Amino acid sequence: MNGKRILLIIGGGIAAYKSCELVRVLRRRGASVRCVVTKSGQKFVTPMTLAALSEDKVYTDLFDLKDEAEMGHIQLSRQADLLVVAPATADLMAKMAAGIADDLATTLLLATDKPVLVVPAMNVRMWDHPATRRNVATLRADGLTVLDPDEGPMACGEFGPGRLPEPEAIADAIATQLDPAAKPLTGKHALVTAGPTQEPIDPVRVIANRSSGLQGFAIAEALAKAGARVTLVAGPVSLPTPAGVNRINVETAAQMAAAVDQSLPADVAVMVAAVADWRVDAAPAKLKKEAGPPQLNWQKNPDILATLCASPQRPHLVIGFAAETEDAADQGAAKRLRKGCDWIVANNVSQDPMGGTQNRVHLIHADGTENWDRMDKAQVAQQLVQRISDAFCGN
Repeated sequence: MNGKRILLIIGGGIAAYKSCELVRVLRRRGASVRCVVTKSGQKFVTPMTLAALSEDKVYTDLFDLKDEAEMGHIQLSRQADLLVVAPATADLMAKMAAGIADDLATTLLLATDKPVLVVPAMNVRMWDHPATRRNVATLRADGLTVLDPDEGPMACGEFGPGRLPEPEAIADAIATQLDPAAKPLTGKHALVTAGPTQEPIDPVRVIANRSSGLQGFAIAEALAKAGARVTLVAGPVSLPTPAGVNRINVETAAQMAAAVDQSLPADVAVMVAAVADWRVDAAPAKLKKEAGPPQLNWQKNPDILATLCASPQRPHLVIGFAAETEDAADQGAAKRLRKGCDWIVANNVSQDPMGGTQNRVHLIHADGTENWDRMDKAQVAQQLVQRISDAFCGN
């Protein structure tokens, strides 16, 4: 980031306090930062604090006579290499989507000819509201980069997506915007499934499997670091959400299928989840052992991978996973043809890689099978994401 000029627009939300640390992080990485604070933003962080941290003037008023005599709002918007809106409130994003220019921040955003990175932060209900979803879609269609918020506890006491990402993660996204070549999957949407699914037998028992979710989460993290916008559909695991990843929690195969469908379109899908093949009609009350072995009515679950491969919204690259206990490469090759996916990553789970930290996989595609050495799951993820990047870059 050495020598790069960032114009940081700070909206009015409790997350504005993180903008101070963001200024410090960006300057530590060699960028110069000039701040614009909305009227609401000044309720949470003062211009004096930002001026001291940025060692530059802080702008707050569109009608500053000296600046406007020189068309200051035009100059501000054109002198930066990148405009960053953090935090971007629901109100500020609505104005941006509608082209409203009623203060310095929105006027700058409408007048700029430079790239814009939007970092939302708001209450989970506001983020999930259809109006906000429409505004985000509009901004992305207009060519702006909109990050997904982090998930977690909020100042209002609720839990869910809506938290401003940590300053280091925002700085990484800024670096990606400034140097797209360093992030080969910038602009791509990656869909990842991970973990097990659980099918209820009764209110206390489930049909489950031993998937830990580690491999899928590692792949989601590696994709995000490569610049992709990542949607992670996760079964019931307690792993932390990787930075910059939008996580959707599900329990059953049907819920996972619905979440995958709702997350389309995507450029690449990596279907790592160990999805239960069967479900039963769940009993409304706990089954008592005194009644003897229960008679379970088994039903086939939706085939998420095959459905995705046959979808009109099929991603450009679909990668499935095959967990086998024998003849993993042969079984994986047959599965690739049967499901209709582009690649299959097959592994032998008889030695418990589902719960371990290492994996030895076979990457199977139309040109043959690659037998990879045993390595940490994070390394498997990095190697796979490198192959994905190569596929999109034509290498």
